[in-house]
Amino acid sequence: MAVVAVDPNAPEFARRYVNLADARLGAVALAASDDFFADKSRMLNPEPAVFVPGKYDEHGKWMDGWESRRKRGPGHDWCIVQLARPGRVHGVDLDTSHFTGNYPPAASIEACYLIGSDPDAQTEWTTLLPAVNLSGNSHHYFAVSDETPCTHLRVNLYPDGGLARLRVYAAPQFGGDAEDDGLVDLASALNGAQVVAANNEHFGPASRLLLPGRGQNMGDGWETRRRREPGNDWCIIALALPGVIEAIEVDTAHFKGNYPDRCSLAGAHVAAGTPQSLITQAMFWPLLLPGQKLQMDHQHFFRDEIRAHEPITHVRFDIHPDGGVSRLRLRGRPA
Repeated sequence: MAVVAVDPNAPEFARRYVNLADARLGAVALAASDDFFADKSRMLNPEPAVFVPGKYDEHGKWMDGWESRRKRGPGHDWCIVQLARPGRVHGVDLDTSHFTGNYPPAASIEACYLIGSDPDAQTEWTTLLPAVNLSGNSHHYFAVSDETPCTHLRVNLYPDGGLARLRVYAAPQFGGDAEDDGLVDLASALNGAQVVAANNEHFGPASRLLLPGRGQNMGDGWETRRRREPGNDWCIIALALPGVIEAIEVDTAHFKGNYPDRCSLAGAHVAAGTPQSLITQAMFWPLLLPGQKLQMDHQHFFRDEIRAHEPITHVRFDIHPDGGVSRLRLRGRPA
């Protein structure tokens, strides 16, 4: 599969936060008013939507997304989605890629918070995104200011049509259960870790480092452009909780001719700051993991190499000089 470059028009929230509407992470399309032409579950596929010329099924043209039939009466179509984790939504992408004469003219999103049950007729929904206009074959990014956490969304299409992808960029609530050794992955996006800044994300955003599981292909990781000048590439990560790191994994899965030669980690306890101030401060953070040689397409585990340290809140992950890394695990004990 070809490497997919980062959307140059994607806003900051799409690079910083995890997509909790990703089926691979556990998001589920529970119900829909109608998905006659294209199953609602396709809308949660993390891969970019595709168009297959000449592909038809028993209902008509096969489309990669959720598509309802043409509505001939009052009302509108809707779909209820259970997010992969409860979280505070910072922004959404309503993607109508490849839907041209069949996209919805408008859409809105409602939210609720339910643990242990699914929405029903008595569920009270609150507006997360008021009705907005949509166009065909386009990404539609909308920032969300509501700070209330949610577990489920109801996506409304006015009146009908097709939505290729729903992406919900959010900060998950911490849900990290300790493993058998008592350690928690403090760099897991599903536990609430997030990338604060990165110097380069040409072929893949640094936020993919924090996803669960191993990378699916070379496009499923953080990859920088080829460096043609002195220095090295880096990213800064805010941990899910302050803690002491005891085990580190650096996974270069699928990166063979383009993996970094070496990597290192620095860390510190930061009380406050902006992304720009953290970039400056990070130049002086003490080393947590001195430079380590890397191999292609390999899981690297470090324990004895980690230097003793007090609880930290942030790390700077350096790759030397450039290249691609699939996943980063920072397993430790929350302070």
